[in-house]
Amino acid sequence: MFREVINTISPYIPGKPISEVKRELGLEKVIKLASNENPLGPSENVKKAIKESLSDLGFYPDGNCTELKLKLAKKLNVKPTQIIFGAGSDEITQFIASIFLNPGDNSIMARPSFPRYETVTKVMGGLPVEIPLKNHTHDLDEFAKHINERTKIIWICNPNNPTGTIVKKDELYSFIKSVPSEIAVVVDQAYREYIDDPEYPDATQWLYEFKNLIVLQTFSKIYGLASLRIGYAIASEEIIEKLNRVRPPFNVNHMAQVTAIAALEDTEHIQKAKELNKKSLEFFYKSFEEMNLQYIESYGNFVMVDLKKDAVEIFKKLLLKGIIVRPGDIFDMPTYIRVTTGLESDNMEFIKALKEVL
Repeated sequence: MFREVINTISPYIPGKPISEVKRELGLEKVIKLASNENPLGPSENVKKAIKESLSDLGFYPDGNCTELKLKLAKKLNVKPTQIIFGAGSDEITQFIASIFLNPGDNSIMARPSFPRYETVTKVMGGLPVEIPLKNHTHDLDEFAKHINERTKIIWICNPNNPTGTIVKKDELYSFIKSVPSEIAVVVDQAYREYIDDPEYPDATQWLYEFKNLIVLQTFSKIYGLASLRIGYAIASEEIIEKLNRVRPPFNVNHMAQVTAIAALEDTEHIQKAKELNKKSLEFFYKSFEEMNLQYIESYGNFVMVDLKKDAVEIFKKLLLKGIIVRPGDIFDMPTYIRVTTGLESDNMEFIKALKEVL
């Protein structure tokens, strides 16, 4: 009755929502540091835009995201015809798999990395080729060794989720240049806005040189619009035209488009989120060092820390204290937890609880 490949796919398991934990455990206060969300949420400009657009809810959204596309194209210095929007950038990964993969083809990705790359490959009857991380980051030399005549997509999550590490500029450029032009190279930059390091490459600068390059970005992270589900891809006009053939006609809702426009213009809120994230990471690093815990230095808004114990058990004990984190077993890192940076008070509550459960 069902396609055989479906039995090989594990459903995505999101971080536990606050409401569920409160209900299950009878807690009044719960702190969620599990899903790499911006603890500041959206800006006041975004909230104002939502209120002003409520009267439009009875109309279909603009299927082309015209106004948002024009504003974003100007910001990124690309043509509007080089951008496509999705219900989160993860929806766009499905579009990409749909236009490149035939049954029996393969796509190359790191392990652990964002799990949707594996899922969308399998859904299309493709074979995921998973390359273990080296020093917690992408091993592009091994990627290159596994490219063959059936390779159609290469996925590079930069910074990588869950480890927070990056492939630096020269290495990434050299790798993309070495990839045959008929293979799509997808660089997922969901956390790009948090990074100031000059060694971090914004791959959009290479779009005119590499016609097989696709760059993914999102409004879910630093912009604080996770619940509205809006992300985007930038690529050649040819690739975007093909992606639009498989995109549902009204996949990005009106409220998401309106708030994304407002968020783009609010640079002060972005800077505030960056500064908070930097302070939070510094606090976590200092706290972990005082506790003699090893961690992976992160370029995102989260950090992986090695507890040297069963992470699921620690996760459960933290949950009883009203702290939600992400256990590393789903990333094949069974003694690690991934914790999102939060408000100062939330970070302190987490460290206090972690010390108690350890």
